[in-house]
Amino acid sequence: MLGICRGRRKFLAASLTILFVPAITWIYLFAGSFEDGKPVSLSPLESQPHSPRYTASSQRERESLEVRVREVEEENRVLRKQLSLVQSRGPAHHRGNHSKTYSMEEGTGDSESLRAGIVAGNSSECGQQPVVEKCETIHVAIVCAGYNASRDVVTLVKSVLFHRRNPLHFHLIADAIAKQILATLFQTWMVPAVRIDFYDADELKSEVSWIPNKHYSGIYGLMKLVLTKTLPSNLERVIVLDTDITFATDIAELWAVFHKFKGQQVLGLVENQSDWYLGNLWKNHRPWPALGRGYNTGVILLLLDKLRKMKWEQMWRLTAERELMSMLSTSLADQDIFNAVIKQNPFLVYQLPCFWNVQLSDHTRSEQCYRDVSDLKVIHWNSPKKLRVKNKHVEFFRNLYLTFLEYDGNLLRRELFGCPSEADVNSENLQKQLSELDEDDLCYEFRRERFTVHRTHLYFLHYEYEPASDNTDVTLVAQLSMDRLQMLEAICKHWEGPISLALYLSDAEAQQFLRYAQGSEVLMSRHNVGYHIVYKEGQFYPVNLLRNVAMKHISTPYMFLSDIDFLPMYGLYEYLRKSVIQLDLANTKKALIVPAFETLRYRLSFPKSKAELLSMLDMGTLFTFRYHVWTKGHAPTNFAKWRTATTPYRVEWEADFEPYVVVRKDCPEYDRRFVGFGWNKVAHIMELDAQEYEFTVLPNAYMIHMPHAPSFDITKFRSNKQYRICLKTLKEEFQQDMSRHYGFAALKYLTAENNS
Repeated sequence: MLGICRGRRKFLAASLTILFVPAITWIYLFAGSFEDGKPVSLSPLESQPHSPRYTASSQRERESLEVRVREVEEENRVLRKQLSLVQSRGPAHHRGNHSKTYSMEEGTGDSESLRAGIVAGNSSECGQQPVVEKCETIHVAIVCAGYNASRDVVTLVKSVLFHRRNPLHFHLIADAIAKQILATLFQTWMVPAVRIDFYDADELKSEVSWIPNKHYSGIYGLMKLVLTKTLPSNLERVIVLDTDITFATDIAELWAVFHKFKGQQVLGLVENQSDWYLGNLWKNHRPWPALGRGYNTGVILLLLDKLRKMKWEQMWRLTAERELMSMLSTSLADQDIFNAVIKQNPFLVYQLPCFWNVQLSDHTRSEQCYRDVSDLKVIHWNSPKKLRVKNKHVEFFRNLYLTFLEYDGNLLRRELFGCPSEADVNSENLQKQLSELDEDDLCYEFRRERFTVHRTHLYFLHYEYEPASDNTDVTLVAQLSMDRLQMLEAICKHWEGPISLALYLSDAEAQQFLRYAQGSEVLMSRHNVGYHIVYKEGQFYPVNLLRNVAMKHISTPYMFLSDIDFLPMYGLYEYLRKSVIQLDLANTKKALIVPAFETLRYRLSFPKSKAELLSMLDMGTLFTFRYHVWTKGHAPTNFAKWRTATTPYRVEWEADFEPYVVVRKDCPEYDRRFVGFGWNKVAHIMELDAQEYEFTVLPNAYMIHMPHAPSFDITKFRSNKQYRICLKTLKEEFQQDMSRHYGFAALKYLTAENNS
């Protein structure tokens, strides 16, 4: 800023020099050309030696003056050159300085300037400009409700975190769904110097439910009106953002604009960039009253302390009641009411430069707001069409949005050096656990994975299911990665009940999955499938963590612990619900076994009955699962007995037993130390046995494993000797932990292992 001011002083001095020095010089010369009140010619042709006025003294004086004239002309030429350089460098220098110090663009609170469409965004003052202190906390408020809005918030937050250099405090006005999703997400994201507070949006409904609203945002689109009541009374200022916002700069630059507010200005807004409030979009179009083009409320700067003193709550309510008598409802939710208030009280608003809210609606005039990429600060997808909106620069904006949409959120876990952060118990515990590990241990990476916190986004797609009232409902639980997506439709066709899936994906893969699911009629017709994204981190597939995530987020009393490569028999869902009652699973510790089979054929005529399955077994079309590579895994099921069984029968636990079971939702979790391939299910079944679960085989249930390429983890297990050594070490440690936890009864696991 100091450089800008110095440049302007040089510019002014140069201008004055060019204007006044020649004038003074020529006045001096002109005056010197008179002698005795008569003009003296400086022309050599008129000043001949034989002239009586000609003397040696006057000749020297004239020569001296001519030299001085040439010097002045040369100085003027140099000054003009310097002046042109200052002019050409000035704007670029301004932009560079602006980005370094967060100096504020000039807006205006003048309603006349607004009506004239004036945005003085590139002017600046030579006085000291306010800046945001290095460790000053920036407060951001967002209203968020539902599954889709929760996804949008993540992209917005990513764009803010990417550019930010200050601590952030997000105030999220969320419904129960969004709170569950975002609380888990931020807890597992563990971004330093970021604080999250939630406010119950459902409790605020009564404050605005009396306002009829036609906007697609529904009742939640009105809740920005009550932020003065909702947010803490000691919070003085806040930036309010819509969920469909993308930042292209540091949010601290916007926070700095608060220092520009003067007088009674309490709202910072950008002019609306469409003709909506002019009322000329179609015949009989009748918008709410607004000042000129009105203002867009996708980005708002609120001076909360002053708004409270002005009795904002009473102000907007009275305005809304008056206008609703003739308008009947709002078309643009809170934006209509904000504009009606401003129409009556124009002194409240400070107009932000338009690049703080570049609006991409169908009728936008936003291209008048920017000349090149450096002018863009905030992009607002304020059309119901979102990324499909019509705009001549939409490809550029879409690519900017997709950059953050698919950006690896783990890379945003950056420390803000020099800024003290609040103590995070989870982070401190994690660091303590990791510090206790020996980095020279050859199995260090395996042990470390047990403590890795994976960013988790619950209910990535819309989920809606009420469990059956008879308390017999069963949820199918499974986990998968990107290479198993093709199994989803088939499983949904075989299992009509609720499903809980944990997907291990990168940020980019999560978006590929979203597009895949949205393009599938089968998946989109099912609202009882919960998709929980666990984001990739580390070198191992955290199979048991994924299972635990899927198990934890079921709403039914029972769950069927399956794998994504298996197709359950048609009608298994209803059969299991009947078995739950028949075997009194609610009051007994039972694990109901669903016998597992496999086919080597990619195209299979799926058996519709047990009799048909037995026929295919005899023909060699089907086999008992893994009979040729891992017989011990399912041998205790006793397939020979199952062939003729008509009633459930009990089997005993044996070493390496890993059946697929139906259990109550309160069963123990899977042990996280087992990652990748090997012993992940075996350890869980062992713990069920240690807790005295009774294993009961269902006589008329079955599931079939479909063929697929070997996973990356099983390839590592087969090819890497150290992998196998570490797995053996972890298995021994697990058995020792079982002995310590369950005492004498757990000794059989060590004995069985030694005999196997």
